[in-house]
Amino acid sequence: MKALVLKEYNRFAYEDVKDPEPGPGEVLVEVKACGICGSDVHGMDGSTGRRIPPVIMGHEAAGVVVEGGAAGGRVTFDSTIYCGECAYCRRGRVNLCKNRRVLGVSCEEYRCDGAFAEFVAVPERIVYPLPEGLGFEQAAMTEPVSVAFHAVQRVPVALDDTALVVGAGVIGLLVVQVLRAAGCGRVIAVDVDDGRLEVACTLGADQGFNPRTGDAAAEIAAATGGRGVDVAFEAVGVAETVALAVNAVRKGGCVGLIGNVSPEARLPLQAAVTRELSMFGSCASSGEYPACLDLLARGVVDVGPLLSAVAPLEEGAAWFERLHAGEGGLLKVVLTP
Repeated sequence: MKALVLKEYNRFAYEDVKDPEPGPGEVLVEVKACGICGSDVHGMDGSTGRRIPPVIMGHEAAGVVVEGGAAGGRVTFDSTIYCGECAYCRRGRVNLCKNRRVLGVSCEEYRCDGAFAEFVAVPERIVYPLPEGLGFEQAAMTEPVSVAFHAVQRVPVALDDTALVVGAGVIGLLVVQVLRAAGCGRVIAVDVDDGRLEVACTLGADQGFNPRTGDAAAEIAAATGGRGVDVAFEAVGVAETVALAVNAVRKGGCVGLIGNVSPEARLPLQAAVTRELSMFGSCASSGEYPACLDLLARGVVDVGPLLSAVAPLEEGAAWFERLHAGEGGLLKVVLTP
């Protein structure tokens, strides 16, 4: 089969590789669409240490089962391969599985080729059928939708809450939509890109603030009458944005931490303690795919404005370069084998 292989950091090859062979309990999926995740872009240059070459990346995908299971079925699949047997799996927290592996990740602990290829073998238990009418490109977005859904599920959000989303990338824009579906009365977005703030406002945010052109903290305070937001979601993962999210929350409020670009970030400790804030880390997803597919099928979550380009897999290297360079206007690029 053909696959896009990261041969060494910052160098891809579109080449022939051996077809994957499904093992016991696995199905073979013919990949029809696979999105480039931000973690893949960071992984290509070696900055994360979780894409050690050579490796076939890609974990946001959809396709058709060609061997095993319900052959011929249109499906998507989870990015997390969990054991189903450890204490975390038995509690339903499969994203914390002691033996967790992620498709398209190659690190010191394990190597697991992903879906930037014509075929991929995955456990049948992580496969989900697609609703009628949902295209493969949209279905490939189920994984990032599930990340946003899981994060909102982690934080106690009440009807008519005012929510803040720091970072209007793909995950942040999906969090905006999920918060609306969860009943938030007002959503505020923050990003350094005015174009992304415009998209956020078309997808459900009421206001968007750019910290490069104004005082975002002061604008959030003014928008909430000095009280602060009820809940904040940080979807970047650097010290400045974490501090903004924490400082923007009202007394007794909650902060959801999704971004993890930086391994460490200074915490405004006194603000968190004296204002009795609650903080919730959020990692991947944990069985939310059926709900996310329903939201996509019913149009409650619209991924159309996030799809910047759909391109052949053989052009993948060029699209990775453009995303890595931070080309303006690019959000999600989906590759089709």
